Amino acid sequence: MVEEKPVDDPNSGNSIRRRFLEFFAARNHKVLPSASLVPDDPTVLLTIAGMLQFKPIFLGQVPRQVPRATTAQKCIRTNDVENVGRTARHHTMFIMCGNFSFGDYFKKDAIVWAWELSTKEFGLPADRLWVSVYNDDDEAFAIWHDEVGVPIERIKRMGEEDNFWSSGATGPCGPCSELYYDFHPERGCLDADLGDDTRFLEFYNLVFMQYNKTEEGSLEPLKQKNIDTGLGLERLACILQKVPNNYETDFIYPIIEEASKLANVSYAVADESTKTKLKIIGDHMRAVVYLISDGVMPSNIGRGYVVRRLIRRTVRTGRLLGIKGDGKGNLEGAFLPVIAQKVIELSNEIDPDVRDQAPRILEELRREELRFVQTLERGEKLLDQMLKEALSSGSENGCTPCLSGKDAFLLYDTYGFPVELTVEVAEELGVQVDMNEFDVEMENQRQQSQAAHNAVKLAVGNDADLAETIPETEFLGYETLFARAVVEGLLVNGRPVKQVNEGNEVEVLLNKTPFYAESGGQIGDNGFLCVSRADSQLNGVVLVKDVQKISGSIFVHRGIITEGALEVGQLVEATVDPKLRQRAEVHHTATHLLQAALKKVVGQETSQAGSLVAFDRLRFDFNFHRAVSDNEILEIEGLINEWIGDATLLQTKVMALDDAKSAGAIAMFGEKYGEQVRVVEVPGVSLELCGGTHVSNTSEIRGFKIISEQAVASGIRRIEAVAGDAFIEYILTRDNYMKNLCSTLKVKAEEVTPRVEALLEELRLTRNEVSAARAKAAVYKASAILDKAFTVGNSKVIRVIVESMDDTDADSLKSAAEFLVSHMEDPAAVILGSSPGEGKVSLVATFTPGVVALGIQAGKFIGPIAKFCGGGGGGRPNFAQAGGRKPENLLAALDKARVDIISLLSEKAT
Repeated sequence: MVEEKPVDDPNSGNSIRRRFLEFFAARNHKVLPSASLVPDDPTVLLTIAGMLQFKPIFLGQVPRQVPRATTAQKCIRTNDVENVGRTARHHTMFIMCGNFSFGDYFKKDAIVWAWELSTKEFGLPADRLWVSVYNDDDEAFAIWHDEVGVPIERIKRMGEEDNFWSSGATGPCGPCSELYYDFHPERGCLDADLGDDTRFLEFYNLVFMQYNKTEEGSLEPLKQKNIDTGLGLERLACILQKVPNNYETDFIYPIIEEASKLANVSYAVADESTKTKLKIIGDHMRAVVYLISDGVMPSNIGRGYVVRRLIRRTVRTGRLLGIKGDGKGNLEGAFLPVIAQKVIELSNEIDPDVRDQAPRILEELRREELRFVQTLERGEKLLDQMLKEALSSGSENGCTPCLSGKDAFLLYDTYGFPVELTVEVAEELGVQVDMNEFDVEMENQRQQSQAAHNAVKLAVGNDADLAETIPETEFLGYETLFARAVVEGLLVNGRPVKQVNEGNEVEVLLNKTPFYAESGGQIGDNGFLCVSRADSQLNGVVLVKDVQKISGSIFVHRGIITEGALEVGQLVEATVDPKLRQRAEVHHTATHLLQAALKKVVGQETSQAGSLVAFDRLRFDFNFHRAVSDNEILEIEGLINEWIGDATLLQTKVMALDDAKSAGAIAMFGEKYGEQVRVVEVPGVSLELCGGTHVSNTSEIRGFKIISEQAVASGIRRIEAVAGDAFIEYILTRDNYMKNLCSTLKVKAEEVTPRVEALLEELRLTRNEVSAARAKAAVYKASAILDKAFTVGNSKVIRVIVESMDDTDADSLKSAAEFLVSHMEDPAAVILGSSPGEGKVSLVATFTPGVVALGIQAGKFIGPIAKFCGGGGGGRPNFAQAGGRKPENLLAALDKARVDIISLLSEKAT
């Protein structure tokens, strides 16, 4: 008996995604994979739209590989993070399904297919679909009504804000048309408002990219009209699965159920506040898992801050729900990995790589959560302090105590403390919270976030013009370091010219080149471009100092004309500096060996987070939660040098991307790959996708040495190393240092360490002797000012000394103050100051128990005095020290100290 396989639900989220892609594949669209959430675009922090990976094509910077394409692109947007869970449709992570035309079909096909997909493929009732078009887009209106048959009353003309897509102040733009689903058709067509979220849900947006907006604001027709569409996968799933909001679709609801178990609540019967919190956890965990999988680690800057903020919102939301521990009895454990495991289980169709990254994702979440819980607890202590101060201030001023909105926002933004919890705790103590001021601070941050996260900048400029006039550069550098090429273009200060003369900096564009252009972390080649006349005498020489790529695959050779002149159309001899190329090749291959060794020694969960392959060194950034130990460094170096000694021949081949991944090839961080990729293999050691240049045999590397290992961000470590000639230079330089040191110390190399340790001990003892001598001198000087003590208050029993002790150092000043107060009867106060060096001030205050009992604390007293000297400080109630950088104000500061201490003691004693 044949076992029946379960029938796939046609309306499951994964089925909807597949059906969308298959629909357009059947209409000759190339199905392309989702790009990384880390875009290959410096103008955008994260991938926020399905069209982002096609931006260079829309700009005309790179030629289209296919005339039409379709994708299901994972996207991240955080500008509306406060709306997550509160509305039916806002998410931080979502899947945008799209179909794209690059100068192929236009409005009619896009509209007809969108209608066919919606009504026939997905079976949406035609009488429940509404359409919006741009105000004056009569062409789109006519297609919807005349060709498709949508009644006029269900087509709405809308303004520029809603239905005109623009990439920015300038650049490609055009009208758009949107499809809406009507949940309440019984309300009729009269006065229907498509902005009514309780009735309508926009699920499909068609952008007709047909204009270029100039700096003057005018619209010029694009030479190539494009189609860019986006269908919200979660939104369509909400409609087809007949659930009240996107969160209850099978994309997110299983994650919510996992959180519900940990919180010991039932989503089905929970109140709205609890449901909102569960939705936040479901949404944020989905975003965080995919971000970490794509190499974005929590930090305090850029993309890393986005991840950290989402993690912290999830942790504090979980605490509000009462989630404690990992749900397995460990109350000190982390709960995020438990929920993340469910996200990973659901990830296969969206991004199969997530499952491979699971150990790293779960470990990073665990560490970040436990670290943040400590921060959150510090926030609780700070809130307690703030509330006490608010109560004290309210009592003194006779008004209702109030916590400022800035303080509430500080707790929220810096310490991750929920504002609703701040309000709740404050109200219990009778303290109000200035929510208006809090909202102002929140809006300021939201505007900054929108500016950083929600703009795709496109512009039709020089690069686009070059792409139309200059052919792609043929790269010959894998096979040769010399080639004859034609000068296709010359640029000076970014502007095209026909000729450039001696002494000028220039950018040269060739039809072919042996020069490697900077990419994949490897810097560009150096060398020469030489122009030859018929009699073979040089007519022009360009010293090439850098090579970059623009518009995808046009190589720009940057340098200076050292002899003669250069003209467009001339034939040049392009020669790469072979020694520098060899240095780069050595460091690039060594980088591959380093990544392999790291994975072998410290763990497979490490992954690349950036690299630099230079002539003098290599730099490798990687994700790891702790410092690499000295022993591990030695083991890594040993492995790499062993592989170098094995004299292994490298193998390089071009193959399909899917085949390369199946073979286990590692992708280089931040690189974008086409369907065919170059794979570099050190057999038995390393297999990576890489377009860089490499040695042919590992023995060419000669030697490898790590010169530093350090943290560069939270969870990101950096190793710098040298290999080849740079390794030899490094060893010889260090050997020379050692020889000089041995000569200076008059010892052998093996005796340097014990000799230095002995010298350090001698120095320590000498310093202690000097310090003791200075302290004795200070005490002797202090004994001479004992008789300068004066009494304060009506009782004349409180004795005070406020004096300058010239250039006494800070430690000796402390000894002097302790001597004075020990020789004065309680109550007594001693305040001393000195200038121990240029631009330095030292202050000390010592109070006996009798003075402290009056409510006067040395730690609070010394701070305002130090401000006079451009510094600050503090300490205990009976003893405090401070410093400053304005010795010219020392006497004035001591005068203030004298006046203040007399005033305080007189008031308190009375």
